[in-house]
Formats: sequence, C-alpha cells, structure tokens
Amino acid sequence: MSGRARTAAAVRSRRSGNGGAARWRFGPSPARAAALLAIVACVLALYGLTTVPALAITRIEVSPLSWTDHDDLLQRLGVDPGINAFLLPTDDLAERLGEIPSVADARVEVRLPDTLSVTVTERQPILAWRVGDVTFLVDREGMLFALASKAGGSAATLPTILDGRAASKVILGIGTRVDPTDLDAATRLASLKPDDVGTGADGLVIRISDADGFVVTTTPASWTAVFGPYSPVLRSPELIPGQVRLLRSILFGQETRYLRITLADETHGTVVPLPSGR
Repeated sequence: MSGRARTAAAVRSRRSGNGGAARWRFGPSPARAAALLAIVACVLALYGLTTVPALAITRIEVSPLSWTDHDDLLQRLGVDPGINAFLLPTDDLAERLGEIPSVADARVEVRLPDTLSVTVTERQPILAWRVGDVTFLVDREGMLFALASKAGGSAATLPTILDGRAASKVILGIGTRVDPTDLDAATRLASLKPDDVGTGADGLVIRISDADGFVVTTTPASWTAVFGPYSPVLRSPELIPGQVRLLRSILFGQETRYLRITLADETHGTVVPLPSGR
C-alpha cells in the first residue's frame, strides 16, 4: 500500500473510531468555567461592599484626650462622613495621627457597620519648660508637645525649668525636642529636694542661662549654685550627683554665709560670701 493510501485509511479510521463523525468541544472546560464564575462573583461582592450605603462611616469615636485638641485631631484624620468603611486605609490614618506632637501612638479601626474607632495614647509630661513667657510640657523623650496652659492646675505640680538662653527662644516650640544632654541634666536637677542639698529653703528653682549654664537657686531667694553647662563628651551630666554632694558639704551649717557657689566638678568649688552686714 502506498503512503497516500495509508494516510487516507488512517483518517477514515479516526472518523469511524467511535462509530460516527468526530466530536468538537468549543469554550472552556467545566472546571475553568466554574473558576471564572467564582472570580466574577467576588468582584461583584467587593463592588457591593464598597458601594452599599449601610457600610458608610457615620460616627467617629475618639478616646478621651488630655493634651490633644479634638477638632484638630479630626481635621488631621481627614475622614469625610459617608465614606465607605472598606475604602479606609486605617494604618495610614494612624500614622497620620502619630504626626501630632502630643500623640505617642494611635490606633484606627473600623467597627461595622458604620463606626470609625480612634484610640490615642498621648505623651505624658515629666517637666514644664519655660522659655520667655511661654511654658511647654515636656515628655521623657524631650518632646515639647503642648502648652502648660492646657494642663490647667496639674502643670503647677510639675518641676519647671526656666530656660533663659537666647537660642531657646528661636529653636524651641511645639513639636521640637530638648537637647538630650540638657534633658538629662534638667531631670536630674529637677528631682532635687531642699533636703538633698542641705538647705532650709522652701524650694529649689532650676534655671539655664547663656552665661552660667545650669543654676540652682532657692525660694525664698538666698544663695545661688552654679552647676554649669553640660555636653555629651567634655562635661557629662553624670557629674551632677557628685556636685550635689559637694554643694551639701559647703552649705552644711553655713548656708547663710554664702551668696554664690560655683561647682566646677565633684570635688572643686568656689564660693562668694555674702557682703558683710547682710
């Protein structure tokens, strides 16, 4: 049999293999068709979730605030009433609130069907920092995060640093940070009580000046103790405990004799006596 004859016989055999003409299937298989239907259903469901009015945000609940202005927070949040709950990027919103100086941390969550819940952890003050006529609240990280006037009477219980340096009036403001070395020195000195330095005064006042650095005075006014400026390398605030011991030894039984005491370090100090007749 020739090659052409064998080919023709093979074609006839394929056509008659099932007892009739060959069957042709058009379109996807049943499994593929089911998968396509599932995808379409998901798309339609997602479209429905993002457009149904019942899932629109109509309430924003904010945790109690002490230092953060409620209206300013909502403005920074920027969520318009009626927006669909599924369209809200809650992580981005929380990050946006974290840019507010008084906010240490924020969490934003959707509570179906219509509520946006905002939980704010605010910074807590450890010091009041006065620059000129303005007093700021300072947290443990050195952030100036609010005005002391927002704290009402509670600010009066905070140790206050009186910063008279010229640069501070330009540099420091809400949202800025106190230099870490200054913060370290300030917190150490602000923790002192009159008994710690051996004085009978009612209280201690902490000042910072361009001329003398950190200075401790008393209320009512009597002597002045110059602790000096500090830096991370040349003159660390770790000197302060030793300076306090030196000051106490100088004042012991003689505080009424001195006008000014300069504490160079933990062991060396100079004194200026009160003028005779005072």
